[in-house]
Amino acid sequence: MRIDVKNRTKQLYKMKKLLLLPILCFAAVLSAAGQDSDTSRRGQNRLQAYKIAFLTEKMDLSPAEAQKFWPIYNRYESEMRQVRMDSRQHKESEIKIEERILNIRKKYNQEFTNTLSAEKANTFFQAEKEFRNIILKEFRDRKKKSHND
Repeated sequence: MRIDVKNRTKQLYKMKKLLLLPILCFAAVLSAAGQDSDTSRRGQNRLQAYKIAFLTEKMDLSPAEAQKFWPIYNRYESEMRQVRMDSRQHKESEIKIEERILNIRKKYNQEFTNTLSAEKANTFFQAEKEFRNIILKEFRDRKKKSHND
């Protein structure tokens, strides 16, 4: 019976963390919106911290896996950021940009798979998309609310 209590406690703890993540993400979005550039940078850093917490939770990374994963993720994020910057400056056509994004994702899918597992690599890409959708929804809701006020 003691094992059941431990498992139940772990399940409740995980559920609380899963419920808190969207709330924390929402708080980060609210705090980052409408601030000057220096404060906005801090908001972006907080949002990045929430993203890291979200990904870690979704991927269920052990400390050893996290130690291997995050340096690769940082390189991935850096390459993706460069593509987004190029996109904003319209240096390349939309198709070329999408192609670059796909190539980066393929490259890092292989690295994540080699470092973790194919399942966790796939979970990463799904969790990243889920996080992006949560943030976009919060921005849309906030924008809609500000237009209604």
